[in-house]
Amino acid sequence: MKKIFLIGLALSLYINGYSQLYMTRTGYIGFLSTATLENIKADNNQVYAVIDAGKKEMAFILLMKSFLFEKELQQEHFNENYAESDKYPKANFSGSYTGDVDLSKDGLYPVTVKGNLTIHGVTKAIETPATMEVRSGHLLGQCVFTISLEDYNISIPAVVKDKIAKQVTITVKIDCTPK
Repeated sequence: MKKIFLIGLALSLYINGYSQLYMTRTGYIGFLSTATLENIKADNNQVYAVIDAGKKEMAFILLMKSFLFEKELQQEHFNENYAESDKYPKANFSGSYTGDVDLSKDGLYPVTVKGNLTIHGVTKAIETPATMEVRSGHLLGQCVFTISLEDYNISIPAVVKDKIAKQVTITVKIDCTPK
């Protein structure tokens, strides 16, 4: 399913005109919940990303069950009770960025990313500052933003309200190569 999505996205971007596609299958998305009694951190290094640098468009997709936690019980609760990973197996983002990125010159470029983030079956518009870096032919991207669990219909039972923050910080890091 992931490959079909990425191939379809890549083909649609290519067919719609000249494109400069960059892709990765090993992008990183992590989140941190900082609460009164406990911090919960999870990492996912199996993020698929496609960037069309010519059109300044991008898309990401990941499997929720690919998040890894320090504590096995946190991972189990995340997948069964909060993310409901069997019912909502993936999260995705599609959008664009503004700002100038010179692909012919190594450097760090500030951009603004804007688009739709879908988690837990709910799609919300987001906008966040980010950086893109051109380094030795690679296109690297990085951003940090915060989401509210309530916005994505992820409820926190009263019994664990001091262990799970209502807002979580999301970190994205990608290293894409030309395709």
